[in-house]
Formats: sequence, structure tokens, C-alpha cells
Amino acid sequence: MTPNFHGIIDSTLREGEQTPGVNFSQELRYEIITQISQVGVEEIELGVASEKNSHLQDLFTFARKTSKGRQRLGLWCRCHDGDIAFAASCRPDVLSLSIPASDLHISQRLQKDRAWILRTLRQAVAQARTFGIPFISLGLEDATRADPEFLCLLAKTAAECGVQRLRLADTVGIGSPATITKMVQMLLQESGLPCGIHTHNDFGMATANAIAALEAGASWIDATVLGLGERAGNCRLEEAVAFLCLQRGMEHYQISRLPALCQTVSKAADIAIARNHPVIGEAIFTCETGLHLQGLTVNPNTYEPYSPEKVGASRKMRFGHKSGKRALCNHLHALGHPIDDSKAEALSIELRSLTGLPVQGLSDSELLRLAAR
Repeated sequence: MTPNFHGIIDSTLREGEQTPGVNFSQELRYEIITQISQVGVEEIELGVASEKNSHLQDLFTFARKTSKGRQRLGLWCRCHDGDIAFAASCRPDVLSLSIPASDLHISQRLQKDRAWILRTLRQAVAQARTFGIPFISLGLEDATRADPEFLCLLAKTAAECGVQRLRLADTVGIGSPATITKMVQMLLQESGLPCGIHTHNDFGMATANAIAALEAGASWIDATVLGLGERAGNCRLEEAVAFLCLQRGMEHYQISRLPALCQTVSKAADIAIARNHPVIGEAIFTCETGLHLQGLTVNPNTYEPYSPEKVGASRKMRFGHKSGKRALCNHLHALGHPIDDSKAEALSIELRSLTGLPVQGLSDSELLRLAAR
């Protein structure tokens, strides 16, 4: 990972609440903030700056007491005078202004032109600075479909205006690690500003693209718990945190707290966690295949990227239709019931022929009873 890494921006309470049907109560928002803070994420985006979101004042008060300065607290904000004024009243540590970068959004959605975008950008940043907001970030919406020359012009203009971070949005999730890498490196070179990345998961690439951005020199990545967000969602916080902690040595993240956080959000959003969900799925350390069982018995590192205990899980070795004789021998020996090869061969054949075998395979006690016959 690059030395430029500054941290993760959790956007569960902004982008996550844009998930259709998801609307957290204020008490749940308090609980989510508390648990995100415990994980050790560096920045929490608390919502969208708008007078309609009157709950934000109290949310900032609570978050300041909870984070005790460990996390920066931010707001997402359109380049609208009223929204910027409201944002300033919340006293955020970070104001993330957002403006479209692609001609599709500029001409079709806003019915404006590039000159208007540049003018609005300058005015919005100037207004934010008059309020004394300590850190101004600029989100470039639909950056992956923007004209590269205009994207660079926006980035240079932002730097000239006093913006302190770019936040590049792959708005419809069309980026790949290669294209995200190229875009990040281009804008770092052209603007000299630190870059963050906001990835969407429309093609299942959100977390990979976020990590690719960091490896290309980006300083920040956005993530949401369970990948909540528009359409297919965003980079999953639990995946990004676990990868950075376990594969890149960022041990300040408390990954043992991820399962509880994800359960809280799962219940609040009424979105089930799949059994094979990376990092937190209940079945990701369950194995039944003979070759893998044999390897796990000899050395768990053969088929596990990290110890299940690190995320509060446990290893489950199931014996059923897919189990081979060598794995059976090794496991029964560990259970204090050694058998020879011929017995193991006969037992594996019997297992494959059994009907009505439980989906989860045989328990240790059931396997011992079968072996003792």
C-alpha cells in the first residue's frame, strides 16, 4: 500500500441510506456511528447537507462526543448556496462538495454547459471557505465517463480554488482496476491534490477498484457497511477493512468488531447477510471437500487466508458426500479414534452412498458413531 494512504470514509449514513427502502431511525444512527467509530475508520460521512435533514445537528453533537476526535466528521453537499450555508451550521470537519464531471450529467441532467460547471465550482468553494470550514473536498460525479481533458481541468481548477482533496466517483460502477488506476494516476499528476475514490458495485468490482485506487496512489476510499447504496451498492466496508488490516498490515482497524456492526446494519436495513458473505458470512470457514479437509487438518493456512478467530468466527469441518479417506483418517485420529486406510476407504464409500445426509454434514459425534460400527 502507498505511503499516501490516509484512511477510509464510511458513507453508510449518506450513500447507505440512499438504498431503496432503507431509512434508519436516529437511535439506530447513533448505534451505527458508535460501532463504526470502534472499528477505527478515519472519517464518517453523516449525511446530505440540506435543511430537510434537520436530524443532522443532533447527529453531529452525538458523533463528536462518541468519536472524541478519533474520526473526522463530514457532510456531502451539492454546490448550492443554501446547502452550503446549512452545512456550515453543522460545523463539519470535512465538507464534500459534489459536482458532475461528465457531459451526460452536465447537459442532460442539469441542462448546463462546462463553463457553468467551472463557474459554479469556483463560487461554491469560495462560499465554503468564507464559512471557515476547515477541510473542503470536491467530489467529481461520473468521473469514469467524463472527458479526461475536462476532468483534469476540473481538478486543476479545484486546486487553484483551495480544495484540499478530490473525490472521484465511479457513479455507475463501470470502472475496472486498470481504468481506475489510470484515472487516479492522471489526476494526481495533473492536480497535485490527494485523491479519494467512490466506487459502485454494478459489475461486482467496487472493493477491487477501491483497493486498486489506493495502490495507484489514492489517499482515501469510500465504503459502506454491507456495501449499501444505490442500485448494486458500493465498496463493502467489511471487505476493505479486513483486506487492509490482514493483507496490508493496517492493524489499527478492529476487525473483530465487524460482525456486530454488520449485524446491526443488516437488521436495521432488513437485508440478510449471505452465508458465504466475505469476512462475516457464517459459513465461510466451513469445509466439506476431501482435498481441502486434508489440507486444513495438516495446516489451516493451506486453505484459509486468515484465522477465523480474527473475525470472531470458528472453523467447521463437515464430513459428508465430498469427504475423502485421508481427511477422514486425519480427523478421526484427532478425535482419538484412529482408523486404518481400509476402514477409511470403506467409511468414505459409505458416506457417499448415504441418503438424507444433513446439508451441514455429520457432526463429530455422528461421525464417531458411524466409524465405530
